[in-house]
Amino acid sequence: MDVTFSTFLGQIVSNPVLAVTVILALGAIFVNGWTDAPNAIATCVTTRCMPARAAILMSAAFNFLGVLIMTHFNASVANTISHIVDFGGNSTMALACLCAALFSIVVYGATASRFGIPTSQSHSLIAGLTGAAIALGGASSVNVHEWMKVIYGLALSIGLGFVMGWVLCKLVSILFAAANRRRANVFFKYAQIASAAAMSFMHGAQDGQKFIGVLFLGVAFANGQTSVGDAGIPIWIMLLCSATMGIGTSVGGERIIKSVGQSMVKLEKYQGFSADLAGAANLLLATLTGIPVSSTHIKTCAIMGVGAVKRLSAINFGVVKDMMFTWFFTFPACGLISFVMAKLFMMFL
Repeated sequence: MDVTFSTFLGQIVSNPVLAVTVILALGAIFVNGWTDAPNAIATCVTTRCMPARAAILMSAAFNFLGVLIMTHFNASVANTISHIVDFGGNSTMALACLCAALFSIVVYGATASRFGIPTSQSHSLIAGLTGAAIALGGASSVNVHEWMKVIYGLALSIGLGFVMGWVLCKLVSILFAAANRRRANVFFKYAQIASAAAMSFMHGAQDGQKFIGVLFLGVAFANGQTSVGDAGIPIWIMLLCSATMGIGTSVGGERIIKSVGQSMVKLEKYQGFSADLAGAANLLLATLTGIPVSSTHIKTCAIMGVGAVKRLSAINFGVVKDMMFTWFFTFPACGLISFVMAKLFMMFL
């Protein structure tokens, strides 16, 4: 399947369902940049390494680069998302159900952000796709092999995120135990800015690919295909998604920055550096292996691991409990919204 950007624009004009799908897909990417991306720079801001606005703009730039560069060299996550469910042999119905899935993501993400609750756009997307596919073809529409990667991702983000955060922070504490505190703070100020940039880059690489996979799937459906097969992702899709996520990130989510970076555990600069580096490393591992994970999950668990180095009581488990409830609520909530919307959309086709 070889679709040029000019052909794509023509199809949007002539195919209202595709137009709605594209608007919703770009809306979901925008919301992802708006609500999820602030997690990448939360610790950098709350440890006062950077002002919030400057950090948000830096994150926007590195999100853009992460989506574009990583997808060009390794699109494993996009491929996983494109094949996680089977929308059947009717491309028109499949496109309508894809609209329903994206609708659920935008609604759920925007509502959660309104109350300053960190959301998992990754889980929202997967739940939305699953609910819509089940509405169209039943439980057999779910590709269990690909869906298992979501379970692996949960284990990776929770377990490895916490452990790596703890190990890195402990190692830094030992290596810099005898260092001059003032000089160490200066060093970690810039080190944390660099690690926050890396976290932003990997957020774009991981989350951006998920929505690239969905948009590519929509283009395939509009061209009469029932799947993307082994087709390569056009560069214009990468650029379009990269720019949209970057713009969404630039809007910022200062409530979420406060919730993730400050309310959970009070961090010093070296701790913020450890959390960011652990998060970026975990996202790199997941992205290279095609495992869709929640950047929110990974960053939050890394912060918990860092906080546990001193003592477990340093962690505000009330905030952690609220976040975990939100994440586990995402699957049924988004899945149900998507299922209902898919049924409604199909009634008009």
